[in-house]
Amino acid sequence: MVQRICWLLIGLGKGADWDQTLHDLQLCFGVKEFLVSVIAPQSASGVVLDAPEASKLLSAVAIALSNCSCLWPAFVPVHDPSRKAYIGIQNMGTVFTRRFEADCIGSQVPIKLMHLEGLYELFVSKFAYTAVDWSMHHFEVHFKLKLTYRTPTYDDEDELQEPNIDDRGSSENIETDTHGKTQWDDDCPWSKWYSAEDLVKGFQLLAIWSEITAESSLDMAELENASPLEADKWFLYPCLSENLSAISDGRTIGFASQLHLLVKALEMASEAKFIEDFVSVENSGSENLKSSAVVPPPTVLDRVLKDLFHEVTETQPGSSLGEHKNSRSIKGAPLESLFAQFCLHALWFGNCSIRAIAVLWIEFVREVRWCWEESQPLPRMPTNGTIDLSTCLINQKLHMLAVCIDKKRREVKGQNFGTNDPLTSPAQEDLQGPMEFSASHGVSEGFGRKHDRNGSSGVAGSMMLLKAHKIMHAPITQDPPLMTEDMHEERLRAAVALGDSFSFSGQLERDILASDMSAFKAANPEAVFEDFIRWHSPKDWENDDSEQTGVSQINATEVSEIKWPPSGRLSERMSDYGNSWRKIWNEALPLPASQQKPLLDPNREGEKVLHYLETLKPYQLLEQMVCTAFRAAADTLYQTSFGNLKQMTTKIGQLYVTMASTLKYLQSHSTISDSDVIEDLRRLCTTFGHIEKLILLAASLHRKFLQSPHLAEAIFSDCYDYYLPNMGTGSAKGDTKKEFDKRQQVSLRDRNLIIGMFPPPTANQSWRKVLSMGNLLNGHEPIFREIIFSKRDHVSGSYYSAPTPNLFQQDIETYRMYVCGTSNDLRVALAVTSFD
Repeated sequence: MVQRICWLLIGLGKGADWDQTLHDLQLCFGVKEFLVSVIAPQSASGVVLDAPEASKLLSAVAIALSNCSCLWPAFVPVHDPSRKAYIGIQNMGTVFTRRFEADCIGSQVPIKLMHLEGLYELFVSKFAYTAVDWSMHHFEVHFKLKLTYRTPTYDDEDELQEPNIDDRGSSENIETDTHGKTQWDDDCPWSKWYSAEDLVKGFQLLAIWSEITAESSLDMAELENASPLEADKWFLYPCLSENLSAISDGRTIGFASQLHLLVKALEMASEAKFIEDFVSVENSGSENLKSSAVVPPPTVLDRVLKDLFHEVTETQPGSSLGEHKNSRSIKGAPLESLFAQFCLHALWFGNCSIRAIAVLWIEFVREVRWCWEESQPLPRMPTNGTIDLSTCLINQKLHMLAVCIDKKRREVKGQNFGTNDPLTSPAQEDLQGPMEFSASHGVSEGFGRKHDRNGSSGVAGSMMLLKAHKIMHAPITQDPPLMTEDMHEERLRAAVALGDSFSFSGQLERDILASDMSAFKAANPEAVFEDFIRWHSPKDWENDDSEQTGVSQINATEVSEIKWPPSGRLSERMSDYGNSWRKIWNEALPLPASQQKPLLDPNREGEKVLHYLETLKPYQLLEQMVCTAFRAAADTLYQTSFGNLKQMTTKIGQLYVTMASTLKYLQSHSTISDSDVIEDLRRLCTTFGHIEKLILLAASLHRKFLQSPHLAEAIFSDCYDYYLPNMGTGSAKGDTKKEFDKRQQVSLRDRNLIIGMFPPPTANQSWRKVLSMGNLLNGHEPIFREIIFSKRDHVSGSYYSAPTPNLFQQDIETYRMYVCGTSNDLRVALAVTSFD
């Protein structure tokens, strides 16, 4: 039967050096460059060549190589491919020839060959007389030993099952899925939402004895009882999950997978005008909606609402603690805010379908309305401060509602609110009474004592009233009303429609100015319009002297020396006929801020917020959810502890920049018809998934090497370089077939830490294991053993078989045997140098 035979020339690295990754035949026979035949089996049994055929082929190629003075060894596979059997030959250019043979035992290994003593005797039998008692004779044999240990893994019954998101419906019942077992990431920031697979499945430890000389089988028996701590070198490398480099196929559950689903829901959001339309699938003709109509049971919905509104931890509402410095560049909501938590829950509610989101949103708004109607504080939202316009509009609205609820509650309790005291320094308290004086009588008897003056927060520096011999008082004014982004836009539109020379933007500006004027009149009953301008808008008062306008402490002597009446005049724009400010001044009544009608009507503004939430268009909701979900998920992962890994710090910073540049186009669109935006979001999900995997990997390594962070950094750096080709520009199409093979040498000081990764076997593990190979590490036998035996002889004679030979004297390796395997399989490769 004719077979097609090809020859490959392979030359990698050096000889038998375990510090590198070598070709199988290099390791077996200690060669460098070599030729190996590639033969396709022609029989049904899969046999490549039988022994006679292989010998004929090898003889032919040996003659060919000798004729061309080629010194490469040549190998031919033989027998069944699973045996990895080879025969080979090498012309060494002298009178010596090396012959090679390799085969393996694929069934139960004889007990004698499980031990170093038996393997030593097997090697000695290749060159010693068979009648010799090897245990009583000395044969100097050199050998190298490499033992591979694997950190223990969970028993089969302890393996963690991957949660089924469709069955869960939400993250709240993760505990029931894992039956209360401890997860590796229980205290990681993402553990509230999902339990991640540990991408570091374990570690393999290589213990290497570089060069040992044995003279009897007793020496080998002694070495078998030696501790791996006596090895010359230790190398460690992680056993990584295949999901690290595999292309995402939906099996891996994490933030990235759920964000993919949220983007899909965003794409479908334009199929209906109202949120309620998505709840009843029967009323929708969309097949996409029907196919994704998975909604968790009411019990899951109740748990979500309970977590959002009733089981709130004591944290600062709206706090940005733990957020990345670039987080605010994404127009979402702060991580601990109510809407951000809603978005994170929505990722895990059902399968994050548009229908599940619609159901959750409707119930969410109902719960918000209940807080409003019952005057209950809105959880996770601040009740003071200014509204952050860098956040999404829904978060701004909820902040506004929280303030309105707080004002309603304070009104019921009869507390004053909405005032702004510009002078709060205790040093000013003694100067808050009226300080009257005249040119003839000087300072009155009441100077320095507190007097009841309506709505005064203290003196306004050293300014005097124009028409009265009195110090001007700064009034307590109402807080400026809070405004959301859309309210500011409405003011700008009003300014265009109603604008006058003084930039009044609607009724709200007039109300604010009137309130300040009324408070000023109450604090300064004898004040005139010009006094108000000097205090409120100093740039519109042109001084003729160096009158102080700032706040400062004065005493009685200084008051008597103040020049009166103050000189100066109104600016040109304030002097115009029919000036609007003067008209408002004339109509303003002297009322302190505490007695004025609030500038912010909590009832009206609160109902506006509820109306906005209840009539929000689906695509408007989903746009803000996508931005907030990306930001909240990134901020959650950013809280992960992974040590001083500079690569991760850089990558996370780049992720925020990428998110901000991608998401900024989202809310600028009035609809979701732009397919380019959706495609950009999908690519962003892929990029997010890459960073998420690296964070999980970094966290796992950091936790395992808390006492040796330099090892964690070195191993992560290798893993990062291995994974980096997968990242590209956001696609997951790296070289997924390449296996991770980087090893880190373990220093002597770190060996005790590595030993701690091998806890003594439990009773169950001890019963299930058969300890047969020796060299135990904390009770764990090696999972793989490799030995290289060699015997060297001193030879002299003719180097070349020629009429005028060169004489030589040297040591050559006459016998070499490579042995590898476990207690269940054994592979032996023998190289013999002979004189021909």
